[in-house]
Amino acid sequence: MQNKSMPPTPYYQIDIANLKQNLVVVKRLCDLSGAKALLALKCFATWGVFEDMKPYLHGTTSSSLNEVRLGKEEFGEDKETHAYSVAYSTDEIDEVLTYADKIIFNSFNQLHAFKDKAQAKAVPVGLRINPKTSNSSFIIADPARPFSRLGEHDIEKIKPVIDQITGVMIHNNCENDSFEAFSESLSDIENKFGELFYQLEWVSLGGGIHFIAADYPLEMLASRLKDFSEKYGVQVYLEPGEACIHNAAKLVTTVLDTLHNGKPLAVVDASIEAHMLDLLIYRETAPLVQLNDQTSHITSEQTDNSTIIYGKSCLAGDIFGEYALDQPLKIGDKVAFGNAAGYTMVKKNWFNGVAMPAIVICDEKGELKVQKTFAYEDFKASLS
Repeated sequence: MQNKSMPPTPYYQIDIANLKQNLVVVKRLCDLSGAKALLALKCFATWGVFEDMKPYLHGTTSSSLNEVRLGKEEFGEDKETHAYSVAYSTDEIDEVLTYADKIIFNSFNQLHAFKDKAQAKAVPVGLRINPKTSNSSFIIADPARPFSRLGEHDIEKIKPVIDQITGVMIHNNCENDSFEAFSESLSDIENKFGELFYQLEWVSLGGGIHFIAADYPLEMLASRLKDFSEKYGVQVYLEPGEACIHNAAKLVTTVLDTLHNGKPLAVVDASIEAHMLDLLIYRETAPLVQLNDQTSHITSEQTDNSTIIYGKSCLAGDIFGEYALDQPLKIGDKVAFGNAAGYTMVKKNWFNGVAMPAIVICDEKGELKVQKTFAYEDFKASLS
């Protein structure tokens, strides 16, 4: 049922029922394995649905001062708040430590510069480790890419500081849907750093593990994590982002214009560069999804008459994708793009001054509530 005060398109619609389907799987993995799951705010930080997420997760993990503060303030004082950054500045570290329950430093330089401040505030300290191997299909997202700055890799240099840390974070997966690949990678990590783990209290294995897939062997993953935890006597942490919110939101748009230039073209009132930036970065296509009963446009195999759906910005490559549809798009049609939760709202921007999508929450009864709208004043305030 649509609220009478619904904003015009474009808007992000977060579906609580779909969100909880993922979170139930996350919680089951934690219950079976003893691992703790922290929401990766770099992926999803729409705090208007945190109350729905809290029962399933143990806290949040961050990549900046702003994120760690948001995690502490909005996810609750009774949850864990982990702080990590590629590099903290001296003018922000004190504030970071007021919100953090654990802080993970990216390098020896950062560790040496700030560990005393952390220890003075009784905040446990960790170090990021880079195993120099990964499960990632994209070089831009590969933590172990050549000359990576993400973590320390030399065990002989880590050993002298092991008594200064209580745990380590290892993030080397990106959309990895293979349990076998994950397990082999973890074995490689154990072979390289296992002797250190016996001296630690916790190990975070990061995110990027797509264990919510219907055919993923969740029990095998749980057993692997539990065995790891018991072998080294450590608390295992996972940092799911996409696994928490996969297919939990859609970007709802309206067709503003149609053209023909070798193929049918349509222009919608949103933009991938402004509203689904990862499509541009990774050269991916947005999945089309049903929007209640308002459209029957469905993706299928592309044909010579496939429709290319463009965003409305001036970027020539502002393309949501190319689709074979069961009927032509018309001006005024509603089009919804799926999987629009992760790395979307946290990356949205004001390129071209294109209208910022509102954020709408669909509860488990199907009722829609407008959580946030944006106006010219927000655009103007983002500049000076």
